[in-house]
Amino acid sequence: MTDTKRNGLLIDYEYCTGCFACQVACCQEHGWEAPLTGIKVHEIVQDLPKGKAYLSFVPMPTELCVLCPKRIKKGLAPACVTHCMAACMHFGPVSELGKALEKKPRQVLWAPR
Repeated sequence: MTDTKRNGLLIDYEYCTGCFACQVACCQEHGWEAPLTGIKVHEIVQDLPKGKAYLSFVPMPTELCVLCPKRIKKGLAPACVTHCMAACMHFGPVSELGKALEKKPRQVLWAPR
């Protein structure tokens, strides 16, 4: 399988608001109940000087993620991408997503096996 045919997700976690819409959409799409999910939003708290903290939300696909093949067959994006309220998730060929990653490094590029 070449990179041009291999699809994946590009997640710009700098703009993720932690709404968990991607996680909920995934569970609904596949009929799963928590804790099963194809994507999990991780909350990361970083302690900063002077008693301040920086909060990040990082959506990460799990081993259950198969990129919603039924949706893709219909020409739709995976449920997590469609329902991302911050529009910080993108679906497409890994080769194209990799080019976008080069332009802005604070992202995660993920592709299933």
